[in-house]
Amino acid sequence: MWFKNLLIYRFTKPFTLTADEVDQKLGEMAFSPCNSQDPSSYGWTMPLGSQGSQYVHSANGYIMVCAKKQEKILPAAVINDVLADKLEEIKSQEDRRPGRKERTDLKEEIIFSLLPRAFTRSNRVFAYIAPQEGLLIVDAGSHNKAEELMVLLRESLGSLPVIPIKAKNVAQHAMTEWLTNGSAPKGFELGGECELRDKADESAVIRCKNQNLCSTEINNHIHAGMFVNKLALHWVGDIDFIVDDQLTIKRLSFGDLVQEKLGETSADSAAEQFDVDFNIMTGEFAKFIPAVLEAFGGEDTAEQDPVISSAA
Repeated sequence: MWFKNLLIYRFTKPFTLTADEVDQKLGEMAFSPCNSQDPSSYGWTMPLGSQGSQYVHSANGYIMVCAKKQEKILPAAVINDVLADKLEEIKSQEDRRPGRKERTDLKEEIIFSLLPRAFTRSNRVFAYIAPQEGLLIVDAGSHNKAEELMVLLRESLGSLPVIPIKAKNVAQHAMTEWLTNGSAPKGFELGGECELRDKADESAVIRCKNQNLCSTEINNHIHAGMFVNKLALHWVGDIDFIVDDQLTIKRLSFGDLVQEKLGETSADSAAEQFDVDFNIMTGEFAKFIPAVLEAFGGEDTAEQDPVISSAA
């Protein structure tokens, strides 16, 4: 359950639903497995899995949700092989080659016939709502996955007024300045990994791993016109992570300080351990997220509702 990625969204209006109200609404769009002809299925599942009885898990005002997606696996090579056999059969029996439209129709028929026999794969995406902080935090490595969850959440709740969180300073400029100066902002330390892109040609990329990011070589690339697009950082709260130009946070790793907090607690069941983990994780993020925003000059609230902006 510990998040590995953070995509952070700001509510532009206060979130006023209770956990019980969210649970009821999510239950109306609960996940159900693919039937024989469905290529995929998407819906809400219980964060605690078989240990749970609700579609939310709430603690200290935070509301966790979990979306589940199941997809049929039909490799393109399998479809193409069956299609090639069918085309060869038509050529042999009717002495003709099907046109583009007929080939497309044949391919759709083949997919339809193969779906009932296809294997399935499933994945879950966790997120939690922080009403008191006005945030939605999604554990997703891509904006597409996060958007998929938010579309489902919007359909379930009726509305979801959120926008991606934004800092006052341009992330690329800030990270490039940190490497140029050889120091991270207060509360952070430079890691050993970065990605550089060329200002004139963004397809030109240099990825550095296990490197001294303050080295002359890297600084030469920056002075030659490259900028920092991704950067590894360590937060004093003992979290290591990668941040990119969109303030997407990936590869979160929790250090000894967080592990010690876990060691100070005891749980008699998987459900109790989940609750302990959720409490500690959200508590750490409540300090970590503002610190990251502060490192980039603070949050830009210009596009937010005036009520939210004044309260932030």
